[in-house]
Amino acid sequence: METALLDLLLLAFFKQALVKAVFSKPENKAEQKTVLTPRAIGRKTLLQAETFLADNKAVHENISPENNARLAALIATHGQVNLITSAGECELRRSKAGKVTLIGGEKLHRALAGKEPPRVNIAKNDRQKARILSGGEPFLRLLGVSDENGRVYDKKQAKFRQINRFLELIRDCLPYLPKEGELRICDLCCGKSYLSFAAYHYFANVLGRTVRMTGVDLKPDVIDFCNSAAQKLGFAGLEFLFGNVAAYEAGEHVHLVLSLHACDTATDLVLSRAVAFGADVILSTPCCHHELNHNLDCPALGFLAEYSMLRQKFCDAATDALRLKYLEACGYTVAALELIDPEETPKNILLRGVRRKNFDPAGDEAKTLWQNYQSAKTFLAGEHHVQEALSQKS
Repeated sequence: METALLDLLLLAFFKQALVKAVFSKPENKAEQKTVLTPRAIGRKTLLQAETFLADNKAVHENISPENNARLAALIATHGQVNLITSAGECELRRSKAGKVTLIGGEKLHRALAGKEPPRVNIAKNDRQKARILSGGEPFLRLLGVSDENGRVYDKKQAKFRQINRFLELIRDCLPYLPKEGELRICDLCCGKSYLSFAAYHYFANVLGRTVRMTGVDLKPDVIDFCNSAAQKLGFAGLEFLFGNVAAYEAGEHVHLVLSLHACDTATDLVLSRAVAFGADVILSTPCCHHELNHNLDCPALGFLAEYSMLRQKFCDAATDALRLKYLEACGYTVAALELIDPEETPKNILLRGVRRKNFDPAGDEAKTLWQNYQSAKTFLAGEHHVQEALSQKS
């Protein structure tokens, strides 16, 4: 039965009829389920597996359709598999005694092997072909990203790709934001605010939502420029404030907090404020990482820390991991995602947090998560308090 299901999965894949395969009831209790979907990556079409873990994280794996052993292992280690195609569905069930039943397999095989089933539109990982922005948007021209004809300047191509990618990641978070009513958004440490203008344009002009968005930064000249630009563009719901992010009070519930390349511990301030606001979604791309490098005090890592370049690379990753542990302890489902090709910029990691609706901040789980976070800090920095902005729960 398992072999028959694998054959059906591959038949649907090669006929471009595969919608998805859902693998549930895993043997590994650290997992919840795995969803397999076809995905165009470069010039190849692969099977992308997204595995949802019990600790609210998700991991991704791209599997070649020729890798029968990996696909067979997925089937063998799950108690239930639902195969969904444009020609029909079937389900594999495994009893507690180990008996395997395939329901609807023969019917689906006849449907797939007969006349050509409807083709499924395969999602692409080709970011250049799936851009939200064209380059001709007025805010891009005003900010000097593109010329009056909508052509993106050569020196701004990387920035343009970065903005588009960030909007794709925002789009992925739409299910976690309110479907109706005004959206409250904050861009903390906003800088020149490419992201603020792009996000406002996406929500207000592309999606037609009512938006009230605030950018906050400590550079008064930048704030003046951004407010002037927002006025020229007619972005009535977008404002910029001069001030310290650590002292900024939103005054109400915030749905989305954004931050693009806040420098060093400024990212920690952003995360702390976002948690204090109870933000539904947090998207932050850190910039430089120096605090942990200066305070690393871990004898177990001495073999690594003696090499300055490796020490810095390790501290970069460890700092972002600590930030995710902090968000997790505050009731967020977290992930570290790639923002853009690392060949274009080393600052290519995006930290994502989605607030858990039923999380009890005073419960046993919260206490355990907070202890895990503090233990990780102590392991890395001994008695030093790295990331002081995060040393107390907001």
